[in-house]
Amino acid sequence: MTHKLIRTPRARLAGVAGAAAAGSLLLSSCGLGTSAGISPSGELGPKLASVKKLDGAEIAVGSKQFTEQQILGKIAVILLQSAGGNVKDFTTIPGSAAAREAQIQGQTTFSWEYTGTAWITYMGHTKPIPDPRKQFDAVKAEDAKNGLTWLQYAPMNNTYGFAAKEATAKKFNVKSLSDLKKVPKAQRTLCVDTEFANRDDGLEPMLKAYGIPLGSEIPRNQIKKLESGAIYAATNNGLCNFGEVFTTDGRIKVLKLQVLADDKKFFPLYNVAPVFSTKTLEKNPQLSDLFGPVSKKLTNETMIELNAKVDVDGENPSDVAFDWLKKEGFIK
Repeated sequence: MTHKLIRTPRARLAGVAGAAAAGSLLLSSCGLGTSAGISPSGELGPKLASVKKLDGAEIAVGSKQFTEQQILGKIAVILLQSAGGNVKDFTTIPGSAAAREAQIQGQTTFSWEYTGTAWITYMGHTKPIPDPRKQFDAVKAEDAKNGLTWLQYAPMNNTYGFAAKEATAKKFNVKSLSDLKKVPKAQRTLCVDTEFANRDDGLEPMLKAYGIPLGSEIPRNQIKKLESGAIYAATNNGLCNFGEVFTTDGRIKVLKLQVLADDKKFFPLYNVAPVFSTKTLEKNPQLSDLFGPVSKKLTNETMIELNAKVDVDGENPSDVAFDWLKKEGFIK
């Protein structure tokens, strides 16, 4: 089985200011291109029947290019169309900087965004906030100055993590990163990508935080550096006992990997949330009622399943989004 590399929202941008400037130049000179294909739509289902219709309200939906963002973007497009909105589909914008700049400039008026991405990458903070509500509140307050309003965040948290085969986790009785201390030193083999291995908030600080520092508790020759897309199969095939993963990746389910709990909350939080231009939301306050129930249903388990349908089974993101909305009773 061939697995496609899934892009993630935490990919480090080389020079955030420079990337944003480049994105601004690209947007101003070329404009945004609409997404290829036509997204299906229906009518609001029983769970959203009481929501006031949008009556042709114009909303421009943007998303980044990686799988999860495509699915989320199509969920928004289909939901808004089914509610009677006049929707422009600008999903699959290449790069976080360009997608952000499009919303700042008003070329898009909606996107799904991650709290950690906004706080660290866009807003330039170096210390994440470990409580999801406090992190969300801080991002929401700061982005209000940019004319953007964040609605209720979803339970899903697409952050860094480490996973093991179910048999390996059972063998060593590990459920959390703290449990790695129980694993014999010779069996503490890790697969990571080069970026994570070299980051000042990556592998070495994480191991130190969990009391198993690199060198003394985990020999350096037990760290395998791979491309991020190869880590899942490498972990499954036994090249290493524990592999760096992203916690909503579809391959977690397909390969039956067990994600270890980040019980010391070392990694930043990347809860996703609907973000509207404040002007659009003021004109259409029912958007909060429209997206609230949808956000609540977006758990890690849900996104793992939806991501797998696209990246492993080869389904179209629009079809995956439509089927999920229908199954959950949000459209009919």
